Amino acid sequence: MNDKLNRPENLPVEKLRPFEENPYQVRDNEEMENLAESIRQNGILSPLIVRSIENTDEYEIISGHRRLYAAQKAGLETVPALIYAIDRDAAAILLVDSNLHREHILPSEKAFAYRMKAEALYHRGYRSDLTSEQLAPKLATEQIAEEVGTSKDIIKRYIRLTYLIPEFLDKMDEGKMALSVGVELSYLEPWAKKAILEQCEINDYTPSYSQAFRFHKADRDGLLTDAVIEDIMREEKANQREMFKLPMERIRKYVPNANPKQAEDFVLKACEHYRKFLVRQRNRDSR
Repeated sequence: MNDKLNRPENLPVEKLRPFEENPYQVRDNEEMENLAESIRQNGILSPLIVRSIENTDEYEIISGHRRLYAAQKAGLETVPALIYAIDRDAAAILLVDSNLHREHILPSEKAFAYRMKAEALYHRGYRSDLTSEQLAPKLATEQIAEEVGTSKDIIKRYIRLTYLIPEFLDKMDEGKMALSVGVELSYLEPWAKKAILEQCEINDYTPSYSQAFRFHKADRDGLLTDAVIEDIMREEKANQREMFKLPMERIRKYVPNANPKQAEDFVLKACEHYRKFLVRQRNRDSR
């Protein structure tokens, strides 16, 4: 990698552009406010990484979208950045790799990040299919799987999520839909996905894996219709017969940065702690 400068250069904020189709979200939340306040007091300690946009005097951000947003909130007009002379595929790979170490990555972020990197690797000579001879370059998904410590099938399943409609991606990010369900729904036509979404809202729950599998099978058999979707979604799921719902905003102040699964674990641990407290209280009262 040949960077233009070995030291950071202060670049005007108005000359910086977000990476096109950046898979990682920049969220204006409490964590962002803390970052902006840190930048107000200490400046940006880790320079952004950017590349020159061809035939312009502007730069595309590779790493540092959150830092730039926080810097803008803090009122900075320039930010330190390392300028790398690399093509877009190399930039896409660097962008994905520089963010995969983050503690909290949403399923939708992983999905689009893996897809972006797989496409960039394919452009650089990696296979995108299983039909090439054994001695051909390895699959892009195999390369990604090795680097993140998982299987190529898991990578492929995440990439399938990029074919979901935004509303289903939101449900996955909120912990309301399992990966396996999202994968099955990803194969359906847009009209079917929207019809299922409508039934989710009517019935106030998302499909189980069994239901999603049956949608996919009916679609492959040419039998999927609005009526079939409605009939399957009206079936009561076992895990929906008894459910206690607690809005996230009710507990957000206790676990501000937690995702729904982490919030659920927090509530369960809190209940267990309170149960033990009541037991101790009863034991003292009985003495």
